[in-house]
Amino acid sequence: MTTDSAPKPGPLTGIRIIDMSSVVLGPFATLILSDLGAEVIKIEAPGSRTPGDIMRYAGESPTGDLGPLFMALNRNKSSVVLDVKTPEGKAALTELLRGADVFFHNVRMAGMERLGFGYDAVQDIRKDMIYVHCAGFGAGGAYESRQAYDDLIQAASGYASLYSMRSPQQAPSYSPSLLADKTTGLFAAYATLAALLHRERSGEGQFVQVPMLECFTFFNMVENLYGETFIPGNGKYAYTRSINPRRRPYPTLDGHIAIVPYNDAQWQTFFEIGGRPGVFEDPRFSTYQARSAHTGELYGIIEEVAATKTTEDWLTLLDEANIPVMRFNEMKDVTTDPHLESVGFFQERIHETAGKYRSMRHPVHFSKSPASVRSEPRQLGADTETTLAALGLASDTL
Repeated sequence: MTTDSAPKPGPLTGIRIIDMSSVVLGPFATLILSDLGAEVIKIEAPGSRTPGDIMRYAGESPTGDLGPLFMALNRNKSSVVLDVKTPEGKAALTELLRGADVFFHNVRMAGMERLGFGYDAVQDIRKDMIYVHCAGFGAGGAYESRQAYDDLIQAASGYASLYSMRSPQQAPSYSPSLLADKTTGLFAAYATLAALLHRERSGEGQFVQVPMLECFTFFNMVENLYGETFIPGNGKYAYTRSINPRRRPYPTLDGHIAIVPYNDAQWQTFFEIGGRPGVFEDPRFSTYQARSAHTGELYGIIEEVAATKTTEDWLTLLDEANIPVMRFNEMKDVTTDPHLESVGFFQERIHETAGKYRSMRHPVHFSKSPASVRSEPRQLGADTETTLAALGLASDTL
């Protein structure tokens, strides 16, 4: 059982963030910032059917409003329910912003401006505010007014086409993960940190827009612009190694395994261990450039060789030879993976109303100012009264 008693101050201790984001992208970003010590006040809207962040209701939960995705994304945050369409709600949000360092949201900007909380209005409340807007598409672009969701961004960025490029018989597909949301959330987290650093050095706040399509396309095209990098291009998009259909865990005698020989010496040793010593002498595979041009054939031989031994045999032999190798885990195996267990990655915690639950430790290590879990995910509106009382406002007036 894990409890973080008297955690050391994180690197963002003393920073207050007013967070009006919901679903995955924004909450993933503010999860990271809150783990690093920032005080995050999550503003949620009232409602008759699904009040608050809709992720509260994604999946079964003991309380009905603490779904598994919400639990993973919203620790270290307080929950304040405000109807910012009312005069009282506007007044409360204004007072919260006066004492905040960052205003973070993923509401479409036109809507936020109608509410009276666009960048100029918030800058009037606090001149040095860091205003972070997570948008679907960058301002001034052809898609500026469109709605954006993970699937839409995976499709528009070209990412969904990689599946059919890898296997022409396969239709375009979405990753079985909310990849665009989480990737853009990482962009939003570092953008907030950079803006805070700029303010520390200059005293200036600023407007920061984090557009999903641009961020995820950047992420996708780092390797996949490939043959169109130089002008004129050759029409060959996608890194040949990453879209090869044989780039996958290889079957062994009793399971699957991931094997990645990388340098010349590792390739030669791998084939010797696998009983195919002459392969590396083949001109198709003898240099890095040649291997890149014949990736499919090379992976095919690896697949043949991998099938000759058990998973444990390969792990032992390749570890001894210093060749990169990992056991293939089914999803059900990850929570008991020996390495993750030894570093305490998955932690059992106790929520005051939801009971025992599994959480993940913040993955980055800081020797002087560690990340920490200081509070469990909060039920809807759990902190409305105390937060507003600290501002001299009564919650029953909202």
